[in-house]
Amino acid sequence: MPAAPNPRSEGPGRSSQLKRLLIRPGAIGDVIVSLPALEYLRADYTEIWTPDRTVPLIRFADRVRSIASTGLDLVGITDSPALQELLAFDEIVSWYGTNRSEFRDAVSGLPFTFHEALPASAGIHAVDYYLAQAGAPAGAVPRIDCLRVDTGFVAIHPFSGSPKKNWPLDRFCSLASALVDVRFCVGPDQSLAGAVHIPDLYELAKWLASARVYIGNDSGITHLAAAVGTPVVTLFGPTDPDVWAPRGSHVHILRNPDLPAIRVEDVLSAIAACGES
Repeated sequence: MPAAPNPRSEGPGRSSQLKRLLIRPGAIGDVIVSLPALEYLRADYTEIWTPDRTVPLIRFADRVRSIASTGLDLVGITDSPALQELLAFDEIVSWYGTNRSEFRDAVSGLPFTFHEALPASAGIHAVDYYLAQAGAPAGAVPRIDCLRVDTGFVAIHPFSGSPKKNWPLDRFCSLASALVDVRFCVGPDQSLAGAVHIPDLYELAKWLASARVYIGNDSGITHLAAAVGTPVVTLFGPTDPDVWAPRGSHVHILRNPDLPAIRVEDVLSAIAACGES
């Protein structure tokens, strides 16, 4: 793995105006667990290129752009305006293109540091994996700057990026019937009658920050709820919570490889524990 560039410091020898570009593709949860590493790599001027959906979540950079808007996907395939824009940066840290040889060849003369986009093995939490790539100490908790005001409702997101990670929908409905003031939310490609649909992820973050508690599967929206400080109950089946669970003392994890074996009563107990913590 190439050595990470030095983070911004106040010591002697630091460039007066270091311009650093961070390129972070990935799904919602992947980007959120990368936030501490991205923030650690802030420079005098920091620009971040990321998927369109996650652009609103990155609040600390000087500029944030969608990867699609830059033409980066065309580099190594055809002429792309992104190549000229890349020339403006002193350092470029990229989780994009690591395994695309044509891309790496096209940018070989530029100051790139490439990193693997996904943890290579179990045994290290994803947040710590990305922090290690950045040369940062382990243990950080992803945070999204958003006012937390408990307005009393229970938020439930019953889906994820993979059906095998979803607790049965009828269980979520049974859970909702045992609670007061429950509001379901869904993503742009999901459908559920009466559910809240907020396409802008930062606006969704603000809505989640107003919930009393959030319940969901191993999903990007679960990471979003945790990152704004809302108490979270998350249900894990085939994926490893030691690597992928949201972090924080406000996160309660229920794990069973046979996901349907998790009972409604188990979730209700975890919700009650949220109120005690």
